[in-house]
Amino acid sequence: MVSTGFHRQIAALLGLALLLGFTGCQTYRDAVPPECVRPNYFDAPRASKEPINFTRLRQEPPAAYLLGPRDILGVYIEGVLPPERPGEAVPPPVHFPERESENLPPSIGYPIPIREDGTVSLPLIPPLNLTGLTLPQAEYAIRKAYTVDQRILRPDEARIIVTIMRPRTYQILMVREDTDVSGYVASRSGPGLEPQRRAMTRQVSLPAYENDVLHALSESGGLPGNEAKSEVIILRGAGANPKAQEQAQRAMEDPLTRAQLFASTPNITRIPLRIGPHDPPVQLSPEDIILHTGDIVFVQSRESEVFYTGGLLHGGQFPIPRDYDLDVLGAIALAGGSVTTSAGGNINASGYHSGVGSIFPPTRVIVVRTLKGKMEVVKISLKTAVTDPHQRILVQPNDLIMLEYTNFELVMNTMLNNLNLTFSVNQLFSH
Repeated sequence: MVSTGFHRQIAALLGLALLLGFTGCQTYRDAVPPECVRPNYFDAPRASKEPINFTRLRQEPPAAYLLGPRDILGVYIEGVLPPERPGEAVPPPVHFPERESENLPPSIGYPIPIREDGTVSLPLIPPLNLTGLTLPQAEYAIRKAYTVDQRILRPDEARIIVTIMRPRTYQILMVREDTDVSGYVASRSGPGLEPQRRAMTRQVSLPAYENDVLHALSESGGLPGNEAKSEVIILRGAGANPKAQEQAQRAMEDPLTRAQLFASTPNITRIPLRIGPHDPPVQLSPEDIILHTGDIVFVQSRESEVFYTGGLLHGGQFPIPRDYDLDVLGAIALAGGSVTTSAGGNINASGYHSGVGSIFPPTRVIVVRTLKGKMEVVKISLKTAVTDPHQRILVQPNDLIMLEYTNFELVMNTMLNNLNLTFSVNQLFSH
C-alpha cells in the first residue's frame, strides 16, 4: 500500500507543477516570440525563387560556320599544294576524324592553320585574311587570289578545295565545389550529417560556338546540384597562361586566397541561376555567357549553410535545403524528432534523449540565432506551432534548435515515474 508520505510528496509535486505551468520558464525571460521573427512561414524567401531559363546560358550558333584564328583548314590547290610534278597526278589527301565524338565530315586537302591574326599562309601569294568567312567564301577568296590577283592559275583550269579539318577550341578551367546528397554521411557521434567535400578542377575543351556557360557546365558534370550555390562565377582571363592558371588553381583552394584572387581579377561575371519575384530581372548579353581560353568558371559549395540540434534532440549538423524553405517543425522532423507525439507515446523511439518518463512529450523549442553579432533566443510552443503557421519561423544558417520539456512536463513526468516506481516496488514486496 502506498504510504501517506508518498501521497504528500505527490501533492507537493502536483502543486509545484501547477505553479510552474502558470508562471512559465524563467530561464528564457528575454526570449523573442516567434510571430515577431523574420523570416517565418509566410515569407518563403527560398521557395519563391524560380530557376532561370537555362537556354539563356547557351549562345546562338550562326547559320554557317565562320572561320577564325586557330581553325585548321584542309586546302587542296592542284599544281600548287602539293607542288606540280611532271607526269604525275597527285590526288588530294583525305582526312577522317580521329574520334567519332568529333562529329565532323571527312576533310580534303593539306592542313593549313589560321594564325592568331586571322590570316593563312599559302604558297606563292601574300598572307590571306579569312577571319569571319564561311567555307565557300574562303574558297572563293583563295581562288580569286590565285587566278585574278596573282594570276598564277588559269580561272578555267584552277581546281581548289577548302574544307574544315579541325575547328578551333577554347580551353576553360572548371572549378566546382558542389556536392550531391551522397556527399553527406552520418557522423559517428549521432545522426547529424557531415559534408564530404568533393572539389573538382578540370580543364574542358569547348569547340567554337559551344564555348558558353551551359556547355561548360554540361562537360564538367551538369548543372549545379542542390548543394551548390545558385550562382556561376566567371573570372575572365584569370588563367591566360599555364603559370597564371596554376596560380589561380592553387588560390581557389583556400577561401582567403580565393578572395584575394577575386579582388585582383578586374573582370568578373556573376550569373544567378535562381531569382525571386522581387529580384531584378537577369540581363544576360552574349558577352556574359561566351567563354574564351583562359577563363575560369567557378561553382561554389554551400556546405556552410547548416543548422545544429541539441537538447532532447540528438546533437548533430544538418544541411539547409537550397530550393525550398525549412521551418522549425520540418527541422525537428529532419533531426529525427516528432512534433505529434501524444501523451503516453514512446518518445525515445522518436529520437529524444530522455532521462525521465515519456508520458508527457516535450513541447518547448528554443532557437538560438546570431544576427549581426548579437545572439537572439526564440521560444516556440510545439502545441501552438502545429496549428498556427505564424509560429513556424524559417530555419537560417547556423541556427541552434533545442527541444526541451516545459517545467510542468518535467515535474509531471518525474512525479508519474516516481509513482510508477513506488507502485512497482510495492507490487514486488506484496508477493
